[in-house]
Amino acid sequence: MDSTTGTTTDQAPADPAATDDMLASQPIGYWSGRAHAVVTRHLRDAMAGIDVTQPQYWVLNSVKHWSAAPSRDDVAAQLLPLADGPHDIPRVVAQLLHRGWLRTDPGNLLYLTDAGEAARAQLRELVTELRAVVHDGISDEEYVAALKVLRRMISNAGGTGNP
Repeated sequence: MDSTTGTTTDQAPADPAATDDMLASQPIGYWSGRAHAVVTRHLRDAMAGIDVTQPQYWVLNSVKHWSAAPSRDDVAAQLLPLADGPHDIPRVVAQLLHRGWLRTDPGNLLYLTDAGEAARAQLRELVTELRAVVHDGISDEEYVAALKVLRRMISNAGGTGNP
């Protein structure tokens, strides 16, 4: 029900060619799913061009921004909601250790190496450029409004802002 008019909008089948006047009846699942798939593919394709994966970027950022050096389990637990499964992040940590972008201390805590920080900085620059492309023509106010709508829909469906 539309809280401003007291009317209910019928649900129409997903239509990629829907005109603006038809958008209110479009299914959010279709559009949010398409946005996720297309943006993720765009990002991952660009990262593949420099031989890095999105989960590798997540791990590098996680280790960089942890308040104290994290363990493998800390990083895996934090990133599990984003991962493809429970073994994804531990594999990525192993890849980054092998690549020399992470190192461990005698207590098995994780640290970025100079090469890892250089890679993280290069990825940050790439992600910033890609974000600008994806956000072209969208003001910060429009972006915030879209996220607020999605958060409200998640809440209305019984979820929380966390995955």
